[in-house]
Amino acid sequence: MTALSRYHRLEASGLWRDGPDGQRREVVVALGEATLVIATSAGTALAHWSLSAIVRLNPGQMPAIYAPGAEAGERLELADRDMLAAIDTVRHAIDRRRPHPGRLRLALLAVFSLLALGLAVFWLPGALTRQAVAMLPEASRAQIGRALLDEITQLAGPACTTPIGAPARDRLAAEVFPDAPPRLVILRDTVPATLTLPGGILVADAGLVEHHETPEVLAGYLLAEDVRQARADPMLTLMRDAGILATLRLMTQGSLAEDVLHAHAATLLGRPRPMVADDALLPRFAAAGLASTPYAYARDISGESVIGLIEADPMRGRTPRRLISDADWVALQDICMR
Repeated sequence: MTALSRYHRLEASGLWRDGPDGQRREVVVALGEATLVIATSAGTALAHWSLSAIVRLNPGQMPAIYAPGAEAGERLELADRDMLAAIDTVRHAIDRRRPHPGRLRLALLAVFSLLALGLAVFWLPGALTRQAVAMLPEASRAQIGRALLDEITQLAGPACTTPIGAPARDRLAAEVFPDAPPRLVILRDTVPATLTLPGGILVADAGLVEHHETPEVLAGYLLAEDVRQARADPMLTLMRDAGILATLRLMTQGSLAEDVLHAHAATLLGRPRPMVADDALLPRFAAAGLASTPYAYARDISGESVIGLIEADPMRGRTPRRLISDADWVALQDICMR
């Protein structure tokens, strides 16, 4: 049984006046389904008050004084405890059914606060990092790349160079990347096969020149590394590893702390490089006019895991162009012989 049906047509006597200055008169009060009916003893209705709008003006005191609204002038005095209990019960039942905008606002505020917190924790750092990298001038990228290279050479040993090997190295880089040759740096056998640093610095393992007969192997590794860096900006990788504090420093000062660069250098030297899919790499060999087979066999001498690069070699049945002279290749192979 609901509160409304339980007290349907409950009646009690009371005192009512129609305004602040009105004369009090004895009335019969009946509790209806949605209203409180105030009538004379003869049954003539004097007023109908909405149960949802009734306000008790003296909580906890007797007799209870009610008004049909907070601003209304009418007053009703009731002392019948059954009627008082009925009015309270029915008003509470109605209050539970009505909408509660305040609660909705609190719920919405809690939801939006959680969303804002989630954005701050999960989205904002990434967005700030991407924005910082996008706004970084090329000169700053180059400076950070050089500083990172210094940290790498402290860990992996100095870069290899000789008076005749360095020009041969630069000529090879220009042949593989005629539009924008990177700064190619050869390091001894303590790094992954290739690394890309900010500012157009491409680091290669000396084993790529010392342990192979032709420069096409090194060229293939350089092309693969270029595909990687096109998909993952090395500056963005650095900042994601460095964290939000380093990102804020980069945005405000345009530089990074030495310990941040040192930590990233160590990470790069120990992090395996992701493989490049054949369908992404073969077009680069074709555009460069280079055979993919030497690179494929350098990766897997059996050819089993690189069969796609061998069978779809864009230079298959054709003569690949010559990258550098034999003298340059010999000089490049001896670049670390010091």
